Amino acid sequence: MTNILYVQTSGIDSPERLYSPFILAQTAKAMGIDATIYFLGMGITVVKKGNAEKIKIGKFPTLKEVMDQSIKAGVKIMVCEQSTQLIDLARGDFISSAQIVGAATLNDLVLEADGTMWF
Repeated sequence: MTNILYVQTSGIDSPERLYSPFILAQTAKAMGIDATIYFLGMGITVVKKGNAEKIKIGKFPTLKEVMDQSIKAGVKIMVCEQSTQLIDLARGDFISSAQIVGAATLNDLVLEADGTMWF
């Protein structure tokens, strides 16, 4: 199966950059493409419990609603463990569907992906 990797490095302080990976990943799933969003650096703040509900831009639904739609569509959500240590967040601070993974996982995902996009 074809797969795309989206890497989210922007955090909640850049709300205009947060919708794209979710919308694109949902679109990929609708096209029959496997999609993963990997959160790295400040990007991990996006999937911290309670943060996505606070973000709403223009006529779009809240980021939480878009995130939930993506997860329901089968988009995989991964969080860099080293990034959690960098900004002092615990494993339990994230949404339940987020999988905490090591840095080597990102390297593997990039090598296995048919395409990679960074946000």
